[in-house]
Amino acid sequence: MTGQQNKTQRIALYGGSFDPIHNGHLIVARALAETRRLERVILLPTASPPHKDAAALADSEHRRRMVELAIDGEPLFELSDHDLVCKGPSYTVDTVAHFRDQLGDDAILHWIIGADSLADLGSWMRVSELIDSCIILTAARPGWSAVNLEKLGDTVGSESLKKLRDGIIESPHIDISATDIRARLSQGLSARFLLPDSVLAYIQENRLYSA
Repeated sequence: MTGQQNKTQRIALYGGSFDPIHNGHLIVARALAETRRLERVILLPTASPPHKDAAALADSEHRRRMVELAIDGEPLFELSDHDLVCKGPSYTVDTVAHFRDQLGDDAILHWIIGADSLADLGSWMRVSELIDSCIILTAARPGWSAVNLEKLGDTVGSESLKKLRDGIIESPHIDISATDIRARLSQGLSARFLLPDSVLAYIQENRLYSA
Protein backbone atom coordinates (compact mmCIF):
# COMPACT_ATOMS: atom_id res chain seq x y z
CA MET A 1 0.00 0.00 0.00
CA THR A 2 2.60 2.46 -1.13
CA GLY A 3 2.62 5.27 -3.64
CA GLN A 4 -0.24 7.14 -5.27
CA GLN A 5 -3.23 5.31 -6.71
CA ASN A 6 -4.40 5.91 -10.27
CA LYS A 7 -8.13 5.57 -9.74
CA THR A 8 -10.55 6.76 -7.13
CA GLN A 9 -10.97 4.22 -4.36
CA ARG A 10 -13.58 4.02 -1.65
CA ILE A 11 -11.71 2.81 1.41
CA ALA A 12 -12.65 2.43 5.07
CA LEU A 13 -10.23 2.51 7.96
CA TYR A 14 -11.33 0.54 11.01
CA GLY A 15 -9.27 1.07 14.14
CA GLY A 16 -9.62 -0.70 17.43
CA SER A 17 -7.84 -2.63 20.13
CA PHE A 18 -9.22 -5.92 18.66
CA ASP A 19 -8.58 -7.68 21.96
CA PRO A 20 -9.56 -10.09 20.47
CA ILE A 21 -11.04 -9.44 17.03
CA HIS A 22 -14.36 -11.30 16.74
CA ASN A 23 -17.16 -12.07 14.30
CA GLY A 24 -19.10 -8.97 15.30
CA HIS A 25 -16.28 -6.73 14.07
CA LEU A 26 -16.14 -8.54 10.74
CA ILE A 27 -19.88 -8.79 10.11
CA VAL A 28 -20.51 -5.12 10.83
CA ALA A 29 -17.54 -3.99 8.74
CA ARG A 30 -18.75 -6.05 5.80
CA ALA A 31 -22.29 -4.69 6.14
CA LEU A 32 -21.04 -1.10 6.04
CA ALA A 33 -18.80 -1.90 3.08
CA GLU A 34 -21.73 -3.33 1.16
CA THR A 35 -23.99 -0.41 2.03
CA ARG A 36 -21.45 2.22 0.97
CA ARG A 37 -19.88 0.14 -1.82
CA LEU A 38 -16.43 0.25 -0.28
CA GLU A 39 -13.63 -1.53 -2.08
CA ARG A 40 -11.42 -2.16 0.94
CA VAL A 41 -11.64 -2.14 4.73
CA ILE A 42 -8.25 -1.65 6.39
CA LEU A 43 -8.14 -2.97 9.94
CA LEU A 44 -5.81 -1.09 12.28
CA PRO A 45 -5.07 -2.65 15.67
CA THR A 46 -3.94 0.11 18.00
CA ALA A 47 -0.96 0.01 20.32
CA SER A 48 -2.03 2.82 22.66
CA PRO A 49 -5.72 3.70 22.33
CA PRO A 50 -6.22 7.19 23.85
CA HIS A 51 -9.36 6.10 25.74
CA LYS A 52 -8.09 2.74 27.02
CA ASP A 53 -5.41 1.44 29.34
CA ALA A 54 -2.83 0.01 26.94
CA ALA A 55 -1.20 -1.95 29.76
CA ALA A 56 -4.38 -4.01 30.15
CA LEU A 57 -4.39 -5.13 26.51
CA ALA A 58 -2.92 -8.32 25.13
CA ASP A 59 0.51 -7.88 23.58
CA SER A 60 0.33 -5.92 20.32
CA GLU A 61 1.93 -8.72 18.32
CA HIS A 62 -0.75 -11.15 19.50
CA ARG A 63 -3.50 -8.74 18.50
CA ARG A 64 -1.89 -8.10 15.11
CA ARG A 65 -1.59 -11.82 14.47
CA MET A 66 -5.22 -12.46 15.46
CA VAL A 67 -6.43 -9.85 12.95
CA GLU A 68 -4.20 -11.41 10.31
CA LEU A 69 -5.69 -14.84 10.95
CA ALA A 70 -9.26 -13.52 11.04
CA ILE A 71 -9.10 -11.94 7.59
CA ASP A 72 -6.93 -14.53 5.82
CA GLY A 73 -8.34 -15.20 2.36
CA GLU A 74 -10.85 -12.31 2.52
CA PRO A 75 -10.17 -9.84 -0.32
CA LEU A 76 -12.31 -7.10 1.23
CA PHE A 77 -10.17 -6.86 4.36
CA GLU A 78 -6.59 -5.75 4.80
CA LEU A 79 -4.34 -5.45 7.85
CA SER A 80 -2.18 -2.42 8.59
CA ASP A 81 0.22 -2.25 11.53
CA HIS A 82 0.62 1.52 11.17
CA ASP A 83 -0.85 2.32 14.60
CA LEU A 84 1.12 -0.49 16.23
CA VAL A 85 4.50 0.83 15.13
CA CYS A 86 3.77 4.50 15.81
CA LYS A 87 5.01 5.82 19.13
CA GLY A 88 2.55 7.35 21.57
CA PRO A 89 -1.26 7.31 21.50
CA SER A 90 -2.98 6.40 18.23
CA TYR A 91 -4.93 9.53 17.35
CA THR A 92 -7.42 8.93 14.56
CA VAL A 93 -6.78 12.28 12.89
CA ASP A 94 -3.09 11.43 12.49
CA THR A 95 -3.83 7.95 11.16
CA VAL A 96 -6.22 9.35 8.54
CA ALA A 97 -3.58 11.91 7.52
CA HIS A 98 -1.06 9.09 7.04
CA PHE A 99 -3.36 7.18 4.70
CA ARG A 100 -4.27 10.36 2.85
CA ASP A 101 -0.56 10.83 2.13
CA GLN A 102 -0.26 7.21 1.01
CA LEU A 103 -3.38 7.01 -1.12
CA GLY A 104 -3.60 10.52 -2.54
CA ASP A 105 -6.33 13.14 -2.60
CA ASP A 106 -8.56 11.14 -4.96
CA ALA A 107 -9.18 8.34 -2.46
CA ILE A 108 -12.48 8.62 -0.59
CA LEU A 109 -11.55 7.73 2.97
CA HIS A 110 -14.02 6.57 5.61
CA TRP A 111 -13.50 5.89 9.30
CA ILE A 112 -15.71 3.30 11.02
CA ILE A 113 -16.92 3.83 14.58
CA GLY A 114 -19.63 2.39 16.79
CA ALA A 115 -22.69 4.35 17.89
CA ASP A 116 -21.29 4.56 21.43
CA SER A 117 -18.24 6.42 20.11
CA LEU A 118 -20.32 9.00 18.27
CA ALA A 119 -21.52 10.64 21.47
CA ASP A 120 -17.91 10.93 22.71
CA LEU A 121 -16.51 12.25 19.45
CA GLY A 122 -16.23 15.78 20.83
CA SER A 123 -13.43 14.59 23.15
CA TRP A 124 -11.33 13.20 20.27
CA MET A 125 -8.12 14.93 19.26
CA ARG A 126 -8.66 17.70 16.64
CA VAL A 127 -12.15 16.40 15.92
CA SER A 128 -13.13 19.14 13.47
CA GLU A 129 -10.04 18.41 11.39
CA LEU A 130 -10.90 14.70 11.49
CA ILE A 131 -14.44 15.28 10.23
CA ASP A 132 -13.10 17.39 7.37
CA SER A 133 -10.51 14.79 6.39
CA CYS A 134 -12.76 11.74 5.98
CA ILE A 135 -16.31 10.40 6.08
CA ILE A 136 -17.11 9.01 9.50
CA LEU A 137 -19.37 5.97 9.27
CA THR A 138 -21.26 5.15 12.46
CA ALA A 139 -22.50 1.57 12.76
CA ALA A 140 -25.90 1.82 14.45
CA ARG A 141 -27.83 -1.25 15.53
CA PRO A 142 -31.46 -1.68 14.38
CA GLY A 143 -33.75 0.24 16.72
CA TRP A 144 -30.85 2.42 17.84
CA SER A 145 -32.04 5.60 19.50
CA ALA A 146 -29.99 8.58 18.37
CA VAL A 147 -27.84 10.04 21.11
CA ASN A 148 -28.17 13.71 21.94
CA LEU A 149 -25.68 15.33 19.58
CA GLU A 150 -26.50 18.91 20.56
CA LYS A 151 -23.31 19.30 22.59
CA LEU A 152 -21.26 17.78 19.79
CA GLY A 153 -22.82 20.27 17.40
CA ASP A 154 -21.64 23.10 19.63
CA THR A 155 -18.11 21.74 19.28
CA VAL A 156 -17.92 20.97 15.55
CA GLY A 157 -20.56 23.23 14.02
CA SER A 158 -23.78 22.54 12.13
CA GLU A 159 -22.23 21.52 8.80
CA SER A 160 -19.95 18.93 10.40
CA LEU A 161 -22.83 17.64 12.50
CA LYS A 162 -24.92 17.12 9.36
CA LYS A 163 -22.01 15.20 7.81
CA LEU A 164 -21.87 12.97 10.88
CA ARG A 165 -25.62 12.32 10.80
CA ASP A 166 -25.42 11.38 7.12
CA GLY A 167 -22.80 8.79 8.04
CA ILE A 168 -25.02 6.92 10.52
CA ILE A 169 -25.84 3.53 8.98
CA GLU A 170 -28.08 0.82 10.36
CA SER A 171 -25.98 -2.30 10.77
CA PRO A 172 -26.69 -5.86 11.95
CA HIS A 173 -27.31 -6.37 15.66
CA ILE A 174 -24.47 -8.70 16.58
CA ASP A 175 -24.39 -9.03 20.35
CA ILE A 176 -20.76 -10.09 20.68
CA SER A 177 -18.16 -8.17 22.64
CA ALA A 178 -14.45 -8.64 23.25
CA THR A 179 -15.07 -8.03 26.95
CA ASP A 180 -17.51 -10.94 27.15
CA ILE A 181 -15.17 -13.20 25.17
CA ARG A 182 -12.28 -12.47 27.53
CA ALA A 183 -14.55 -13.12 30.51
CA ARG A 184 -15.72 -16.45 29.13
CA LEU A 185 -12.19 -17.58 28.39
CA SER A 186 -10.97 -16.53 31.83
CA GLN A 187 -13.70 -18.75 33.34
CA GLY A 188 -12.80 -21.71 31.17
CA LEU A 189 -15.95 -21.37 29.05
CA SER A 190 -16.16 -21.85 25.29
CA ALA A 191 -15.91 -18.90 22.90
CA ARG A 192 -16.57 -20.97 19.79
CA PHE A 193 -18.84 -19.31 17.19
CA LEU A 194 -18.05 -15.88 18.67
CA LEU A 195 -14.82 -15.42 16.72
CA PRO A 196 -13.10 -17.13 13.78
CA ASP A 197 -11.88 -20.64 14.53
CA SER A 198 -8.35 -19.68 13.55
CA VAL A 199 -8.36 -16.86 16.10
CA LEU A 200 -9.73 -19.12 18.84
CA ALA A 201 -7.05 -21.72 18.09
CA TYR A 202 -4.37 -19.03 18.33
CA ILE A 203 -5.76 -17.83 21.67
CA GLN A 204 -5.74 -21.35 23.07
CA GLU A 205 -2.27 -22.10 21.72
CA ASN A 206 -0.84 -18.96 23.34
CA ARG A 207 -2.93 -19.16 26.53
CA LEU A 208 -4.38 -15.70 26.06
CA TYR A 209 -7.10 -14.47 28.44
CA SER A 210 -6.97 -17.65 30.52
CA ALA A 211 -7.38 -17.56 34.27
